Amino acid sequence: MSREINKDTQLCMSLSGRPGNFGTRFHNYLYQALDLNFVYKAFSTKDIEAAVKGVRALGIRGCAVSMPFKEACIPFLDELDPSATAIQSVNTIVNDDGFLRAYNTDYIAVAKLLDSHKVPRDAVFALRGSGGMGKAVVAAIRDAGFKTGYIIARNEANGRALAEEYGYEWKADVGDLAVDMVVNVTPIGMAGGPEAGSLAFAPDVIDRASIVFDVVALPVETPLIRYGREHGKKVITGAEVAALQAVEQFVLYTGKRPSDELIEAAATHARS
Repeated sequence: MSREINKDTQLCMSLSGRPGNFGTRFHNYLYQALDLNFVYKAFSTKDIEAAVKGVRALGIRGCAVSMPFKEACIPFLDELDPSATAIQSVNTIVNDDGFLRAYNTDYIAVAKLLDSHKVPRDAVFALRGSGGMGKAVVAAIRDAGFKTGYIIARNEANGRALAEEYGYEWKADVGDLAVDMVVNVTPIGMAGGPEAGSLAFAPDVIDRASIVFDVVALPVETPLIRYGREHGKKVITGAEVAALQAVEQFVLYTGKRPSDELIEAAATHARS
């Protein structure tokens, strides 16, 4: 059904350092399919405080939050859901009549993917990155029962803090560690970024692993995922994370949960 934007149309949006089209295409596809009077638009900003105040002041129904704003937005919100409180990182803001409540649906998505891909809980992992998305992924990994892992971060203070908080070990680099799963939660490999063509881990590290997990969603086939596929590794893509977490956001914004078939169709459309 063709829809027309009008005075009652509810706006949802995203805030990201490098906006992409996935969320915009995913949400708008579902609005159209379910005949909901919503529209979704991606934005970037250099003033996160003003942007969040704009969400409140303009009555914007929902706001997805991506790097580098997942922690920076917290002081300007009214309440954190337990999913965000536990890791002090936000990826979703819901505006109820000017009251801004924050959630983290990344955690839920990662937990579901570890289960659906049947990742062995005795796998040793190396995770590169220590930002807001890193917290969500590490928390999900820890809560899923993974006992041994390494946080790889050039920023020693942040890396050590993240590792110690979740019971793992910090290292500046992987070196000659033998790990079963490599996980990238940095922008390395992201389309349009300064390291778009780079691998998040050295080839010999990936060769020793059996599972490759990259949370970068754009492109779907990052250099890390492509290398993993070419070398016979089990891969978990950022596109999968993006779709699962976007569904949970959609439900929070609209109160509607699409069917599995519709979710798959929206994800396929968003990636096309």
